Amino acid sequence: MTRFGYLGPEGTFTQMALLSWRPATSAQHVPFGSVDAALTAVREREIDAAVVPIENSVEGGVSATLDALASGAPLSVTGEVLVPITFVIAAREGVELADVRAIGTHSHAWAQVRGWAQQHAPEAGYVATLSTASAAADLAAGGAPFDAAVCAPVAAHNHGLQVLAHDIGDLSSAVTRFVVVSRPEWLPTPTGFDKTTVVLYQRSDRAGGLLELLEQLAARGINMTRLESRPTKESMGSYCFSIDLEGHVADARVGEALMSLHRVCAEVRFVGSYPAANGQAVSVDPLTSDTAFAEASSWLESLRHPGR
Repeated sequence: MTRFGYLGPEGTFTQMALLSWRPATSAQHVPFGSVDAALTAVREREIDAAVVPIENSVEGGVSATLDALASGAPLSVTGEVLVPITFVIAAREGVELADVRAIGTHSHAWAQVRGWAQQHAPEAGYVATLSTASAAADLAAGGAPFDAAVCAPVAAHNHGLQVLAHDIGDLSSAVTRFVVVSRPEWLPTPTGFDKTTVVLYQRSDRAGGLLELLEQLAARGINMTRLESRPTKESMGSYCFSIDLEGHVADARVGEALMSLHRVCAEVRFVGSYPAANGQAVSVDPLTSDTAFAEASSWLESLRHPGR
């Protein structure tokens, strides 16, 4: 892979994630104005892969990414990157914090700094932007409908803005998870510290429907690391479920669970199996190990074919 897209412009946390995944010296980096634009470029083979945000430790899932992966031509997550998030509030030269009446930034960034803003700039309103970096770029260019931008320190530096305050996040431990998305033409090999992402569509909305799906995982000792419902956009109250679970599709327990889900669901969209960014080995009960499944399969064959 040589051409990687990311949620731009330059100076976004997404670009920081991409730089940690593939340095600019070894690949071409192409900024896009939205998650949908970046993933459409992957589908249309304009780029090899794209890095997009999928989850934040403060705000939860990124709707644009979850919805784009749940619909349209299939895409595959092949990796993930965790980026600690540090925000600054920046303005044009000569502007003081007391002068700020409107603050521009991305909605997920605002969710992480609004407590600070209420305390230190209570008169300032919020203006949504496509990204934290675009807020800095628009402010520097002049004519933006806000007086200050919440962005990464590198974005403030890139656009010649003065920093009014550093480390303004409400939580010092905020982390955003980014995923590397490509076309489903290859599958990362199992590492022992993998994740699998799927989207599940129910056959009907009924009592116990979600429980039936989750039991397929619980019965095989599979731990979920994320579960979110997203509207299918077909009708009011129609939802699908986006799930991250521990393990790789090559693992017997995960494969068995996916087969069972395929049997009971209207659709199972496989979004990928890939190494987890934390590198922590998945804890597997001996009763749900590959060896246990192989022994059970051998035992069943002996019942079906006695005398062999």
